[in-house]
Amino acid sequence: MTTSGNRRGLAGALAALVVVEVVFAVAYGVSAGWGWQELVDNFVVTNGLMGLTFGLCGAVIAWYRPANPIGWLFLADGIGHATTPVADALAHVVNGHVTQQLLVSISLAAWPWSIGLFLPLALLLFPDGRLLSPRWRWAAIGIVLTSPLFVLEMAGSGEPVSPELPRGLLTIPRFDALQPLWTATELRNLAAIGLALVCLAIRYRRADETGRRQLLWLLLASVIALLFVIPWAFVAGTPTLVLLAIPLIPIAVAVAIVRYQLLDIRLVVSRALAWALLSLVAIGIYAALVAVLDSLIASQVGRSAAVTVFVALIIAPVLPRLQQLVDRALYGDRHNPARVASRVGSQLSAGLPGVLAAVRSALRLPYAAIRVNGTIIASDGLPPSPASGPTAPASPGLAAYGLRAEAAVAGVSVVPLSYGEEVLGLLEVGTRSGEAGLSSADLGVLALVAVPLAVAVHATRLSTELQTSREKLVSAREEERRRLRRDLHDGLGPTLTGVAFAADAAANLITTDTPRAVELLTRLRADTRAAITDVRRLVDDLRPPALDELGLVAALQQRADQMSIRADGTPIRVTVSADGLPALPAALEVAAYRIATEALTNVVRHASATTAVLSLRCGAELEIEITDDGAPNGAWHPGVGLQAMHDRTAELGGSLTALQTPTGGKVQARFPLPTQPTPTGGAEPDRESDATSVEVR
Repeated sequence: MTTSGNRRGLAGALAALVVVEVVFAVAYGVSAGWGWQELVDNFVVTNGLMGLTFGLCGAVIAWYRPANPIGWLFLADGIGHATTPVADALAHVVNGHVTQQLLVSISLAAWPWSIGLFLPLALLLFPDGRLLSPRWRWAAIGIVLTSPLFVLEMAGSGEPVSPELPRGLLTIPRFDALQPLWTATELRNLAAIGLALVCLAIRYRRADETGRRQLLWLLLASVIALLFVIPWAFVAGTPTLVLLAIPLIPIAVAVAIVRYQLLDIRLVVSRALAWALLSLVAIGIYAALVAVLDSLIASQVGRSAAVTVFVALIIAPVLPRLQQLVDRALYGDRHNPARVASRVGSQLSAGLPGVLAAVRSALRLPYAAIRVNGTIIASDGLPPSPASGPTAPASPGLAAYGLRAEAAVAGVSVVPLSYGEEVLGLLEVGTRSGEAGLSSADLGVLALVAVPLAVAVHATRLSTELQTSREKLVSAREEERRRLRRDLHDGLGPTLTGVAFAADAAANLITTDTPRAVELLTRLRADTRAAITDVRRLVDDLRPPALDELGLVAALQQRADQMSIRADGTPIRVTVSADGLPALPAALEVAAYRIATEALTNVVRHASATTAVLSLRCGAELEIEITDDGAPNGAWHPGVGLQAMHDRTAELGGSLTALQTPTGGKVQARFPLPTQPTPTGGAEPDRESDATSVEVR
């Protein structure tokens, strides 16, 4: 058996021991004819219940978290409480004065260890079983070393629980003379519990969401215990049965360590706080009315009856308002969607981060973010850790984002942001501490808020796209200016400078050295022609002149004619076909021309084709298709030409496909038409308006 298995077996055995002790004590009391009051007076009920709760809860913690010492401390606490009634019961059963004295001493000395040592030490180590810091080691050592004082105080008097039993063996002579020591012992107990509470407060302040959720369970138990103790302490003293509230502490600790996500702890704490505040208000009103009404109506209807009636009448309308205040502190304005929408609307001008901050503040959420295309574009608060909670349900409309019908991150709920029929993004919100998901009230408010958020996301996207488009235009303009400047500076500039120098030299030599002047003029003529060629090249790069001189179809026909013979002299038949092609925008004409000529160039250079077909069709969009009958020669690897075709297509919002088919290569480009073009004359309108089919050999 493994070490973990051994620990679990030991935990089960100790829990069984506690159960056996409590059952034996109860069985003896019942068989002895003790009634309920005798069972309470002999601490069988209180110690038995505390023994069971501490023992069983400790066993649960030790079973699931065997390395956490809190489980073992609670088991020891349970054994201590359970040993007190069973030792008292055995003292009634056995014969022999000394044996009875020994059992009485065990009964008196067993339970103080639970209160003086095990409970404060467990609270000091809550919830992970480790001290808050090394500096707290001295507090733990002090609790351990001083714990025997409380045992001596409880067992030193020697007074048995049952009057018919003898005094214990550990009776201290002159016990009453040591009263200052016992007073110090009581103060020590208060200090030990106080240190544990201070440690818990510091842990809560430093803890993450998981740690705070665990600590809230202990807070809940403490609130309920106060609800039991405080009213009796003010009104009629604290009876023995009030101790029955203490078992709530080990139950809360066990839930906090093993199953802290079992319930919505904040909802439970909300109700507990409301009742605690209400109880305090009721006690205050009761005390005040007792003082005021005692002399007025006590002799007629009885003080208690009158005060009860008045307290009930005053408290009845207070509870809903008190609950509303507590709920608002924990859950914000989720029951007032109009207020949430108003707060969100007022922050729209501050941008998406301001809107998310308003959503978090209005609903008391720990985290809110907007995710678009898998990227968070705005957020507020701290996102939950991966192990912070269970998966929260999400909208089935998230299929557009590749998500299933649950949240992608634990502890996060998502709401789709829809604009028309399109899901623009997701509103992600972190669930509150202790919640498995958002309530219907939360989802209703978030659905209301999602509408203006979707509009804001749409506006943000349009603004981003516009800014990106502007940046691309500016970048393209600057790149074109840089290219023109480089071409003018490196090509045309030096040529024209040389022309100027040659002209000056020829003018100087025309009368003195005519042959040299003629030579310079000949060079001048060649340089001038080279400059003219450069100018034409620059003009052609800006826009092919054939488009203005011939039109798109005729220019492509001319280009196809030039490509009908390869460099090695082999012919290729190129067919250009255009059906009802209208006048096109200048940018679209240039893109169509460049793509078509580049595709034909690739066919002539790289394909073993004998024929190629260039087709242009225009309906709802412009379609350019270049096919050839070349044999397949492997996958196409994108080069400069193919990348240029893709870029030109993307610039105008089109699409391009280039691939090999069983019958040869195929390049197809599609361009959207912003408006329906109307036929115009152009240089030669008949070429553009009539169907044209020309075969070039």
